[in-house]
Amino acid sequence: MEQPLPPVAQPKRTGWIVYSVLATFFLLMSVMANFALLALLLSGSGSLFDDGHHRLYEEVYVQGDTSARNKIAVIHLTGIIYDGEMLDEGVVGNIKTQLDQAVEDKHVKAIVLRINSPGGEVVASDAIYKALVQVRDEDHKPIVACIESVGASGAYYAAMGVNHIIATDLTITGSIGVIMESFQFSGLMDKIGVKFHTFKSGKYKDLLNPTREPTDEEKEMINTLVMEVYDKFVGIVAKERMLNVNELKKNLADGRILSGTQALKGKLIDELGYFDDAVDKAMELAKIKTAKVVAYQAPFSLRHLFRLFGKSKAANIQVQVGPTLPKLESGKLYFLPAYMFR
Repeated sequence: MEQPLPPVAQPKRTGWIVYSVLATFFLLMSVMANFALLALLLSGSGSLFDDGHHRLYEEVYVQGDTSARNKIAVIHLTGIIYDGEMLDEGVVGNIKTQLDQAVEDKHVKAIVLRINSPGGEVVASDAIYKALVQVRDEDHKPIVACIESVGASGAYYAAMGVNHIIATDLTITGSIGVIMESFQFSGLMDKIGVKFHTFKSGKYKDLLNPTREPTDEEKEMINTLVMEVYDKFVGIVAKERMLNVNELKKNLADGRILSGTQALKGKLIDELGYFDDAVDKAMELAKIKTAKVVAYQAPFSLRHLFRLFGKSKAANIQVQVGPTLPKLESGKLYFLPAYMFR
């Protein structure tokens, strides 16, 4: 009796899986491209691949007379003040771009700088101050700062470039000072038996090295640097607020935070009020009776879309039990309240 032949194995048909994956990929890419094109058409301005310096911000109506040709431009200074890197313009770049747009618009008669920031990097805060001074003194467009919840340290430094400062009685402001901190874990390294070797060209090349205690000479050097920046900060406040620099150093410029009421008493601000009061003051300085108040909104850009898709998709779970503090770099100068470093 003949034995039956074993069944012949049929070849696996995997071609349809490959085609399905490719078709899905191209379908997703097509959908993304259509959304990008639709957003560009809806924005009505700007280039798809803008360079971040010449794009036109969109105007968003805030309040006031919608039929008025005169405009008050509102620019927001919020969060930690920093300068951008690569695709990120940072706070400085965004503020400068909006100021340029307000200056170029002949219908914008004044600017309200709406502040809600604890400060930030020294150089970035100084850059915003200088940009505001240029608009105020060279372009001759009045600027009113409206400090809301907080406008301290570097944010207050930046506000020195405006014509008039308004804050609420509950505003946190002041904190005139400079801070730099570093950490040290040499004791921990000794306990766990870890050794760290540094090879350097000069004795100060590893300044603020966290693996060793700084020398007295190094501490004096860092403190001299901090005080040099502090002197500039206080000097600008004294000049812009027409205060005696020595009296300022002895009293309010010792790093303390102030309420709006205390700041008014110390002549660090001009009046107590809210956003509507800042708008009224801006129209007064611009010598106009009616205006449309507008804010600026960044248009769609594929640059930002690609940045979002380029971020890591790793899960990030965080239990929020208090305010989110910024990631501050050890050994870097900041105009910030000391609690931001804890």
